[in-house]
Amino acid sequence: MEIYYSICFFVFGLVFGSFYNVVGYRLPKGESLIKPGSHCPNCNHELNWYELIPVFSYLCLGCKCLKCKKKISPFYMFFELLTGILFMLSYLVFGLSVKTIIAVTLSSILVITMISDILFYIIEDKVLLVGGIILIIELFIYHGIIDNTFDLVEAFKGLGYNLLDGSIAFGIMYSIKLLGDFVFKKESMGGGDIKLMFIFGLTLGILNSIVSIFLASIIALPISIIILKMKSTHEIPFGPFLSIAALILFFSQVDIIELLTI
Repeated sequence: MEIYYSICFFVFGLVFGSFYNVVGYRLPKGESLIKPGSHCPNCNHELNWYELIPVFSYLCLGCKCLKCKKKISPFYMFFELLTGILFMLSYLVFGLSVKTIIAVTLSSILVITMISDILFYIIEDKVLLVGGIILIIELFIYHGIIDNTFDLVEAFKGLGYNLLDGSIAFGIMYSIKLLGDFVFKKESMGGGDIKLMFIFGLTLGILNSIVSIFLASIIALPISIIILKMKSTHEIPFGPFLSIAALILFFSQVDIIELLTI
């Protein structure tokens, strides 16, 4: 059954990943998520159903548009695969539980965040707001379920700690931004990165949220050097690196307090 559920989660992840590509691409541009339908960015050819099968259609069509034959970037297929893998990991790490739903929600928020930040240097407030509300509801349920019963007091208590961690993480990141603005005499960090830290505090806890900043910086350094050498741009989005760091910490279930007391 584990293989069956793993495949199901992976397939659902591919489907949702295809939709997250649309959200990450259209939402920052203020476009509708529904109309027009999916189309070729070069010739505006509206894609048929058999051109919309995640990953499979892209590979079968030779990575090209069926009509104009122009090469289509593997960018979108990559995020379909990434979402599929993250959904499958959610099940493999946490089984069939409320924690799995939390993992799927967090993965969804961060995938959309990575897409929009890479393409437009924007982390959408709407994604963080809606995703944050969903996470709060899920965490409330998660803390309240004890021995197949629901304890309202424990639910509020546990959620309270999550909200406190989120607020502290937000405050720390905002303080770093103020310091950066003062030192560099210009905008040193986007507001989206700061709001993203609230999501991290909510789901990772305060210590892992702080660790995610340092881990993201370590991951970003070599990649940023390569990008800066290949392109003339001096602007590198930090959101994707923060997201990768958070996902590593969340799925590895690292307990920083336990590590520090060894």
